[in-house]
Amino acid sequence: MLLIKNGKVLTMEEADYENGYVLIDGKKIAEVGSMNDLNENQYPIDQIIDAQGGYILPGFIDAHCHVGMWEDSMGFEGDDGNEDTDPVTPQLRAIDAINPNDRSFREAYEAGITTVVTGPGSANVIGGQFAAVKTYGRRIDEMILKAPVAMKVAFGENPKTVYHQKNQSPVTRMATAAILRESLIKAKEYKENMEKYKGNPEENDKPDFDFKMESLQMVLNKEIPVKAHAHRADDMFTALRIAKEFDINITLEHCTEGHLIADYLKQENVPVMVGPALSDRSKIELKNLTFRTPAILAEHGLSVAIITDHPVTPIQYLPLCAALAVREGMNETDALKAITINAAKNCGLDHMVGSLKKGKDADIAVFNANPLDFRSKAMYVIINGKIVYTSKLNDI
Repeated sequence: MLLIKNGKVLTMEEADYENGYVLIDGKKIAEVGSMNDLNENQYPIDQIIDAQGGYILPGFIDAHCHVGMWEDSMGFEGDDGNEDTDPVTPQLRAIDAINPNDRSFREAYEAGITTVVTGPGSANVIGGQFAAVKTYGRRIDEMILKAPVAMKVAFGENPKTVYHQKNQSPVTRMATAAILRESLIKAKEYKENMEKYKGNPEENDKPDFDFKMESLQMVLNKEIPVKAHAHRADDMFTALRIAKEFDINITLEHCTEGHLIADYLKQENVPVMVGPALSDRSKIELKNLTFRTPAILAEHGLSVAIITDHPVTPIQYLPLCAALAVREGMNETDALKAITINAAKNCGLDHMVGSLKKGKDADIAVFNANPLDFRSKAMYVIINGKIVYTSKLNDI
């Protein structure tokens, strides 16, 4: 067993401990509590980490990025996030493109980030399947937490710009919405015909296999949500409108103008992934970009996750993004939740990660100071119960 002790434990659950401990058994958290209640002699402890008054937290989670899909320090050869030859590609799987050897994975866990939700970009109307993976490992199959975790769909400027350059639809927001509707209608018909065949194979023909329509069944069955890229307020409303039409689950990604429609988003009570804000206003959709957005949405009671959209903002700056949100008015606890438990909940992963709780994955970061202080540094990072980083050993 591994014991982490003598630190300020921020569980992201109901109780925190000013001077507490976390006990790890194998790959799972066995106990969390106050040092006053710890009896080390009653456990077969093999290893001890003394936090020395530092902070002990659940590993951070980036709920929307493209780590391993656009490889660091490479051009076309390492860019595998957009198959922009067809606006409808739900059959594409992130796990077939993620390179665990991308240096950004190491930079992620060195910053205390232990889980990333990564996948295709926003060139296509339907881009493909996102995956949730741990940030430490050499083979993607051993790093997967959940795959698929969501289906990427993009609204607004990106798909219309990409396909305008190809003289191909969509070149308007109307066409983007129409292509998405058409795909969902076809998927629904495919599902109905398949159910008819299974119910009475003697009277009904089996539908011809369609990889795209087969892949969309997970969305129609609410097994995974649509992960809807939308910066502008009108694009968010379109995404919500279509989700209601087809009775599918949705999360709103980026939400750059979310602060302008916070009251409406509260009515919808939809999970929001906010960011990247640590970037320039590189396109028209970002003209209202501000670090105030997370605070305003959190004040309205929404489940807010803060994201980097790596490589737009390098993933190791996820804690800095949370800190800047605090500077612009976000409650400090809300900011930490936005990169831990809220990120996990928004992606349907909170039964496994996102907080320090008995039975959850032992993904833990130990900082020498408050991680929202930009001068702080991770001293230890643990993933699946294994120490994958210590600053003492890896400092240059």
